[in-house]
Amino acid sequence: MVKSAHGAQGQAAPTAHTIRTTVALEGGTACIAQGRDAAADFLTRVQAEHGLPVSLRAMHLTQLVVSELVTNAHKYAPGPALLDLRIVGDTVEVAVWDSDPVLPVARAADPGRVGQHGLEIVMAVAQGFEVQREPVGKRITVRVALPDDPDGDVSGRNPQ
Repeated sequence: MVKSAHGAQGQAAPTAHTIRTTVALEGGTACIAQGRDAAADFLTRVQAEHGLPVSLRAMHLTQLVVSELVTNAHKYAPGPALLDLRIVGDTVEVAVWDSDPVLPVARAADPGRVGQHGLEIVMAVAQGFEVQREPVGKRITVRVALPDDPDGDVSGRNPQ
């Protein structure tokens, strides 16, 4: 299920200038790919319909963040999760809600540890990171800069 801040004819609601989509993830390992695909589709739509620049690097980092957060939700929280994507200024805000009330904690660096580096990765690439306990479960919100490509290439745009 996808909800969007658009009216019945696909036009932005007059009172809301927010570009946003929410996806219900039912669980299982397929929800990880579903989340990544939803992020790519959302950012592609942001470029095509709203003309906002989204660098290729931002596209990949957003998919990485979604993958890590949804993987953690799948591993540690029973039941479904929600993925909320929205544009805030020149960033994409990725929020994942899950039913587990335990707040995640980044572990100390350990080169010998195999796995469990997801939160460290997310925090390293994020412009902002926030964890919030909800009445049920928690919400993790991460912001990734859209025009963030060291080479200046913008995904979906032809060089002039």
